[in-house]
Order: sequence, then C-alpha cells, then structure tokens
Amino acid sequence: MSKAASVEPKTVGRAGGAIRTVGVVGAGTMGAGIAQKLAMEGSRVLLVDQGAAYLDKARASIEAVLAEGQARRVLRPQEAKAALERMTFTTDLAELKSADLIIEAIYEDPEAKRSLFARLEAVAAPEAIFASNTSSLSVAELARSTRRPARFVGMHFFYHPVKNRLVEVIGIEGTDPAAYAAVLDFSRAAGKTPIEVKDRPGFAVNRFFVPWLNEAARMLEEGFADVPTIDAAAREAFGVGLGPFALMNATGVPIACHAAEGLARGLGAFYAPAARLKRQVDEKAPWALDGAPDRSRFAAVAERLWGVVFWVAVCLDAEAAATREDIDRGARIGLRWARGPFEEMNARGFASSADCVRAVCARHSLEFPEALASRGAQPWPLRYVDVLISNGVARIVLNRPETLNALDETLASQFFDAVRAAQKEPKVRGIVLESRGKAFMAGADVKFFARSIDAGDFDAILAFTRFGQELLRAIETSAKPVVALVDGAALGGGTELALACRARVVTPRAVFRLPETSLGIYPGLGGTQRLPRLIGKELAKFYVLTGAPLGAKEALALGLAQALAPAEEALARAKELARGEATAASRPALPRELVTVREAFSEGLLAGTLAGQAPVGCDPAAAKAIAGLPKRAPLALKFAEELIEGGLKGSLENGLELELSRIVEIFKTADAREGLNALLERRAPTFRGA
Repeated sequence: MSKAASVEPKTVGRAGGAIRTVGVVGAGTMGAGIAQKLAMEGSRVLLVDQGAAYLDKARASIEAVLAEGQARRVLRPQEAKAALERMTFTTDLAELKSADLIIEAIYEDPEAKRSLFARLEAVAAPEAIFASNTSSLSVAELARSTRRPARFVGMHFFYHPVKNRLVEVIGIEGTDPAAYAAVLDFSRAAGKTPIEVKDRPGFAVNRFFVPWLNEAARMLEEGFADVPTIDAAAREAFGVGLGPFALMNATGVPIACHAAEGLARGLGAFYAPAARLKRQVDEKAPWALDGAPDRSRFAAVAERLWGVVFWVAVCLDAEAAATREDIDRGARIGLRWARGPFEEMNARGFASSADCVRAVCARHSLEFPEALASRGAQPWPLRYVDVLISNGVARIVLNRPETLNALDETLASQFFDAVRAAQKEPKVRGIVLESRGKAFMAGADVKFFARSIDAGDFDAILAFTRFGQELLRAIETSAKPVVALVDGAALGGGTELALACRARVVTPRAVFRLPETSLGIYPGLGGTQRLPRLIGKELAKFYVLTGAPLGAKEALALGLAQALAPAEEALARAKELARGEATAASRPALPRELVTVREAFSEGLLAGTLAGQAPVGCDPAAAKAIAGLPKRAPLALKFAEELIEGGLKGSLENGLELELSRIVEIFKTADAREGLNALLERRAPTFRGA
C-alpha cells in the first residue's frame, strides 16, 4: 500500500530464499502466457497439464509469441532460446516438488480448483507458496482446500500475461506477511506491476470494469445510444483502442455475462447482467459493430460510463479493498485507460464527479456514497512516493509505474517532501532511492512542457526546472548519503536524478539515457554539468548530444556506477553504501569502443563528428548514434555543447545556474515545440534550426 512512511517488511520465499522455480498448472492461453513471461524474466518454470496435446499446443503458442517478439526486434534470438530452455513441459504433477511457487491457472470451476490443490498438497514442498489465477472465485474458499492457507494467495494475471504488466495479488485473513511480500517482490522482478487487493468479489479491476461493460449493454437496451456510438464515445472518453462492445467480442460475450452474474451473487442486483447482454449470449453471436457513431450522444454516454466507474471506485475505497492509487493503476495498466477513476474525478472536479454519481444512483436506486457526500470540494489525496525505514536506511520509492515515474509537479513535490523528511529523521543514516515498474524514472512530464509552450507560459517551465534543480541539489548536498538503485531505464531527468546521488547501484537491466536533443531541448536538471565532471567532457558530449544509451557494464567501467549487482542483491548493496559500510567496486578497464568514442569527441575531431562522421574502428552502435547527429535539433546540440564547455570553467553551482539561464531561450525555439509535439504524436520530428 502507498504510505508516507512504514517499517520495511521482510521478504522470504521457500526456505527463506527468493522465489526462483515456479510451477504453472494449466497450459491454456493464460497458463501458457504466465509460464512464458516468467521464463523470459529468468525463472525456471514447470508447465504442467493433464494432457500431452495441451502441452504441445502451449509450446507451439509460446514459440509463436517468441518468434513475433524477435520479428518486432523487442527480443533477441538468444533471449528467446534461453526462455525456452528455462521451461519444462510435463504431465507429471510430481515434478512440482522443486517449485517455490505454484500457480494454478485452470478453468474457473471451484470444484476443479479445490481438487487440484488437494492433489498438489501431496507433491509440493511444505514451504512452497500456492497461488490461484482466479478472476472471480473467493481466494479464502480455495485456500481452505489446502493445508497451507497462510501460504496461499490470489494472483490474478491480465490478458495477455506476456504483454499486460498488471497482476492483482490477493491476500486473505491469516496470510503469512513474509509469503505475501515474497510474491509481491517476485512479481516485480518478473516485470509485473502488482497491486494489493483484498479478497472481495471482482477484486479491484473487474469490480468496476464489468459494470462498465454492463452499463454499455443497458444503454443499448434502453435505446439510449447504439453500438457504434457507445464504442466511439468510450474510446474517446477513456483513451482506449476498443470500446466495450468490441472488447466483449474480443474476449467473449459469455465471459462478460458470467462475470456480471458472479458479481451479482456477491454484491447485489446492480451488478447483474443486463437483459440485452444475456440475450446476446443466448444468440451465440458477437455484437454487430457496424454503423456511423452519433457524436451528439458522446458526452451523455461518457457521463453514464464514468458515473458507474466512479460509484464503484468510491465503494472499493470505502471498503479498503485496495488503495486509491492501486485502483487507478489497475485501470491504467490493466485496462490501458488514460486515467484511473480517482485521477479522473480530481481532473474534472468534485461538482462534476458528484453529479455523475448522483445520476447513477438515481437510475439504479443506489445509495449516494458517504465518502463523496463528506468530501466537500477537496480532491482525492493520491500518494506516489513510499518511504520504508529499517536498520538506519530510508528507502524512498517512486511508485507511479503507470507513468514510468515521470517527474511531474505532483511527484516532484511528494518526492522532495520525502527526501527532506528522511534527512530530518534521527534514526536514518542513509537514503536509497528506488522505483517501481520497468523505469527508474522516465524524465520530466513532456505534456507539461508542451502545454506550457502552447500557452506561452515559459515562466512555468523555468519555475519547474528551478524546483527540479533545487531538489537534485538537496540530494547531492545531503549530509546523509543518498544512493540511487537503478533497475531499469533512467531517461532524461531520471539519469539526472541518479547523477545527483552520492553513489549509484545498477542491475543488469539499468540503462541511462539523455534523449533531450532529439526533442529540440537540452538536459536542464544538471545533465550538462554533472556528467562531464563524472566521466569527462568528451564522453559526456557523446551521451548528451547523441542521446545514446549507457548500459550497466559501461556505467561501472566509467565510474558512473559504484556497484553492479543482480536485482535480488542490489538493494542490500545500496543499503551498505548508504550506511557507509561498503566502498565502490573496482572499475574494469574502459572498453576499447569507448576509448574510440572519446577520441571522436575530442576538439580536433569534433566538427567532423557533429557532421555525422564516425571514426574508423568505431563500435557499430556508437557509429549509428554519431551518424544520427545531423537529424537532431541543431540549436539543442549547440546549446548543450556550449553549456558543457562553459560549465567546466567554473564551479558546479555556477554551471547549474548557467544551464538554468538558457532554459527559456531553448524552449522558445520552434524546434522545441516541434520536438515535443512529435514525441506526443508519435512521429519523427523535422527540425529547422530555429
């Protein structure tokens, strides 16, 4: 849960160690996808099914998805091969005796699931954790069919589990906190974003998603709007690719009806499937999507859909079924909505949100939530920074994976408050900065800059940049050492944040990158000043001007990282550095390719390099980055190169002020507007040097 401060939990898997071997029982679409994803992320996986034919089909499906990943160049051939080599396909449940975690992923039949768990008890190790991928059944009821209810959780994965990062982790009364924490940690290590949910009907996401689908069917039934209008209005209002009817066609209309029936049994008549939805199931046909949408009905359709979602979300919050932040995360990551329910209510304001909910309550004879009645006009408080304190170390965790932890005004303010609080806490000797999700930090919020440029509000850009510099300077000058633990992408401001720390611990997944010159701007939070002082101005120019990625091994060789450790060991290493109990790891020799790059950016060769001419013997990746320099914003390159040179003539403090002094000038250029808009519109920019 998101908390301002808490005691750090202990996490253990089987026999007190991390979860490494996982059994997945059920080789259908979900089971095969779960198994593949876990194997791709490094786990040894045992995929079990009662029939060899099911396993053969699962293997063929997995190989096809891996081939697709290679074709799209998001997966290297050796990675695909390694994932398959980590998988065992078997019909023998006894193979699961070595599993630390066993995930049940068979069909949604309570008796079948209970029977399976009873059989698993005979083969699983006593310390193994059991998990069910149920989307609708009571986790507590399933746990009672085992002799280990304390080591039993729900893990509700979302379709397609290889691509969808969300997993709901459901504990029950009496769940062993260490086992639960181990599952959360394992989920994060496997590239998932877990949200913590109580054992309630629909858990968190289906609790509002299924009524969203059902309300669409009700509107059709009433003649409120037709299918193409409802789908188009939903796509626009929720920022999604498929409306409710297209989604039901994709996942199966009977599944939506079955889910609504399950919610109604546990929660009441409001959740029961619309008569029109049941009729469509009886007709055994998909929804007809053809027709021209009526735009005049879009606003009314959106109000009904959002109203239902708001009502359910407020009920979930009142029940403490999940945190508001996790409810929003479920919508954004699991359903790919542009905003979660509480974010949307805050964005539109209390009066509008309350009106939406009142209309829903009147239509469906529901009680207006007390939480809304008593809020007044105050926005819902949402926290995106967690603080965990133990053994003299404060872990400050950026917990906004749905935005890749992009640094907007809200996150920056909460982050600054957390840093200052940790610095004042007498029990804290050192601070570790971490993040949730696949990115350490994806830099500053590009939409904020684009909006400010369009409004001509360059003072807002300057104020935000100055605030960011103050935050990083407070970290840099902290009397208590601040260590960055980078496990993923540190882009733009994320790299600059890491550079401001006393030390950096990286995992093999760490990547640093300063892409600003491709956006028509330059790094404005110290990137042009700290990087040259850490790795030398020639290599700093390479990384700043080209935006080339800097991997974990290179970071260690350059002295940018003080330690490189596997993900499961990195936190312990970072804590040691934060407490002053360890020194930096010895640096390996600088790779030959970086020596060549350093020469390319020396004064004698710089002009040719900026023209895109890579030196003979240059590493292919570096040569490609250099060849792309003429396509980058000329003014951004000029400003960045001048700031690197000018900043080194004085103190760091003077250099930071110099960097800040040209922010308005660069953001007023046409190239900055073009670069930022091109990124938001997902197209290649065209720079004119103006």
